Amino acid sequence: MSTPVNLFSPLELGNHTLPNRIVMAPMTRLRAVNGIPTPLMADYYAQRASAGLIVTECTMVSPMSQGYINCPGIYTQEQVAAWRQVTDAVHAQGGRIFLQLWHSGRVSHPALLQGELPVAPSALPATGTLHTPVGKVTLDSPRALETDEIPVIVEQFVQGTKNAKRAGFDGVELHGAFGYLIDQFLQDGSNQRTDQYGGSIENRSRFLLEVVAAVCQAWQDNQGVGIKLSPSNTFYGMQDSNPKALFSYVLAQLNPFPLAYIHLMEPNEKDLAQRAVINPVLPTFRSAYQGVMITNGGYTKSKGNQVLESGQAELVSFGQLFIANPDLPDRLARDASLNAPDFATVYGKGDQNLAQGYTDYSRLGSEP
Repeated sequence: MSTPVNLFSPLELGNHTLPNRIVMAPMTRLRAVNGIPTPLMADYYAQRASAGLIVTECTMVSPMSQGYINCPGIYTQEQVAAWRQVTDAVHAQGGRIFLQLWHSGRVSHPALLQGELPVAPSALPATGTLHTPVGKVTLDSPRALETDEIPVIVEQFVQGTKNAKRAGFDGVELHGAFGYLIDQFLQDGSNQRTDQYGGSIENRSRFLLEVVAAVCQAWQDNQGVGIKLSPSNTFYGMQDSNPKALFSYVLAQLNPFPLAYIHLMEPNEKDLAQRAVINPVLPTFRSAYQGVMITNGGYTKSKGNQVLESGQAELVSFGQLFIANPDLPDRLARDASLNAPDFATVYGKGDQNLAQGYTDYSRLGSEP
């Protein structure tokens, strides 16, 4: 009789053997300096290297992709060298780490972009506010991309992938979720184009599929590319008239690519409160994709084991729990108590001690 799969079962993922199925989800922490990762960031990720897989925070593929103050990039040699310090630190602790490649699209502001307008599929503003060098601002209308500009952005993802490999990452994750550029192309609430990148589901999916194809070719090694999708998110005013048809099509089209995984997000409380969304996401879309699936959405140890044993997902990612528990896999294995995150220090800002609420959480046995 076979042993049931659980969070502590190993998994072969491309060229890597994951010692457990606990993924550290990508989380924006805003501790970079002028787009450059710091030694403190290397400490932060190395502390969490016992995860089966770490996925980094969203990382800019170009200066025009910036959406937040103090987020890191992967488009200069200095950034590559700084990320190498991070990957070396994680690998020295026996971990595996993917870089999340990101373009914010319309979720930005000229104050973050040297005075330039943000770019997007269509000149439709996102909803919400951002913190910028000139203070908190309301999101304005972006500039619609010209058709001949789109291949340039695809190439930026390609260069980011090549740079990630040079920086020592084990793979990359494309940020196709949460209302950023790839997601903006997918959903008809943000994409009203009339060229080959707009209109039908097939056309709105074109940008994503072009990025996936180009990035898979750039990575070359087997299964070094993942993608994050959020069919039910409402972040920054995202919506689609038929999300089930859209994301069923996208997932089916992703099957032929040599992907490491798809990272599928469940709706959060705000999503559920704002409008009727697909809930739960995983059972709705699992049959559309035959590869490895990571599920995310408020999982506990018990719920994580249940979803793995059901076969609906192969990996479970944890976000908030990893903020406050650098040794989360050990704590879950022992059913130990969990530290609570300090939400006031989640994002780095101002003259804050950047280690506070970042690298100063206790490990088992180190509590005072």
